[in-house]
Amino acid sequence: MGTIQALRGTRDILPEEVSYWQRVESIARKILHQAAYREIRTPIFEQTDLFERGIGEATDVVGKEMYTFQDKGDRSVTLRPENTAGVVRSYIEHSLHAQGTLQRLWYTGPMFRYENPQAGRQRQFHQLGIEVLGSSDPRADVEVIAIAVDILRAVGLDNLRLSLNSVGSSSDRQQYRAALVAYLTPFKSDLDPDSQVRLERNPLRILDSKNARTQEIVADAPKIWDQFSADSKQRFEQVQQQLTDLSIPYVLNPRLVRGLDYYTHTAFEIQSDDLGAQDTVCGGGRYDGLVKELGGPDTPAVGWAMGLERLILLLQKLTPAPLPDLDFYFVSKGDRAEAQAMQLAQALRQQGFSVEIDFSGSAFGKQLKRADRSGAVACLILGETEAEAQMINLKWLKSGEQEAIAQVDLLSDVTALRHRLTQIRSQA
Repeated sequence: MGTIQALRGTRDILPEEVSYWQRVESIARKILHQAAYREIRTPIFEQTDLFERGIGEATDVVGKEMYTFQDKGDRSVTLRPENTAGVVRSYIEHSLHAQGTLQRLWYTGPMFRYENPQAGRQRQFHQLGIEVLGSSDPRADVEVIAIAVDILRAVGLDNLRLSLNSVGSSSDRQQYRAALVAYLTPFKSDLDPDSQVRLERNPLRILDSKNARTQEIVADAPKIWDQFSADSKQRFEQVQQQLTDLSIPYVLNPRLVRGLDYYTHTAFEIQSDDLGAQDTVCGGGRYDGLVKELGGPDTPAVGWAMGLERLILLLQKLTPAPLPDLDFYFVSKGDRAEAQAMQLAQALRQQGFSVEIDFSGSAFGKQLKRADRSGAVACLILGETEAEAQMINLKWLKSGEQEAIAQVDLLSDVTALRHRLTQIRSQA
C-alpha cells in the first residue's frame, strides 16, 4: 500500500512556517486587546440553514463551495465557509444583545470552501476576523478598518492599498440591482457564462468579474452611488472624512461589492501589490440586516475577515522567519552529565527560562554546532568532569565568552541571569 497524503486543498503547516503564524497571532491579539475586543470561539460546523439564510442562496459560496453533508441524525450540516454567520448565531442564541452594551468580538480558526486550490487559497483555510455588533455609527466602520491597517502594519507590511465603496442601504441596493440588470440585459450573450447566471441570481457580483469582455461591459454600467439616498451619501462621506482624519489613504472603487448578500453601506478590501493576482489580504464591511435575518433583534453590525494563508505568504516573501525565543541550548555528554543536564534544564524551565536539550549523544563539536544554529542566547555545556565537580560551562553564543560556574550558582541568582539574557537580546 502507498503512503497516505493530505487531501487536495489541505496542507500541513510545518514548524518552520508556524513561527510566522504565531507572530501574526500574537501581534493581532495584543492590538485587539488594546481596542477592547474580546475573543469568541464558535463551532467549526453549523446547521446548513444558517449559511443559506445568512450568506444567501444565490451566492457562489452557498451554491458551489460549501462542504455540506447529512450527519447520523439525518440533519444537514455544513463546515463553516466563513464565521460572521456563526458569530451572529451565537450573539442571538446567547442573548448578547441583552447585555445592553456594544459587542466587540474577534475570532480566528479554520474555514472550508470547495474551491480550486491555488497559492494562498486552500479548501481548508484560516481567517482572523472581527465583528462589532450594536452600532450604526460610521465611526465603528472606521474603527474596524483602522484596526486591520494597524495589524497589517505591525506585522511588517507597508505596501498596502485600501479600496473603499458603499453599497448603500438595502433599498438603495434593490434600486441599483434593478438599474444594473436593465443595463446588462442587452449584453447578456456577451457576458461570460458565470456572469450570465449571476444576471438572474446575483447581478452585483458581475461587477467584480475577472473576465476581460465582461469588464469592458461593466465599465460603463450605472454607479451604485447614483442610487443613494441623502442619508446614505452623508454616511459614506463621514466614513471617508474620518479615514482622512486618521491619515489612512484609500481609493474609491464603485465595483467593490463583496461576495456575500448580507453587506450594506461600507464595503472595503485591503490589498497588497506584492501578492500577484490574489492580492486581497483583508475584506469586510457593514451588514445591518443579518442579525434580524437570522431571527434576532434589528441590530447594526460591521466587521472584516483576514486570510491568514495569503498574509503568511506575503510575510515569507518580505521578512526572515522569526527565530525561536530560546534562552539556553543544553549540551551534555556522558551518563552522569546527561542526567544532571535533565535536572538542571527542568529547574531552569520551572524558573521561566526556555531551554532545549540536545539528546543526540554525539560529540561536543557537533552539539555545539547545533547550538550555534538554534537561535539560543547561551549554551550550557556539561561533561563528566563538570558533573563530578558539580560545575557547568556557560557560553554566550554571540560573543563567544565562556565561564565556568557552580551548578548551584546557576540557579541561585535567577534575576541576574534573566537581566543578562535581556541585555544581550537588546543588543541584537
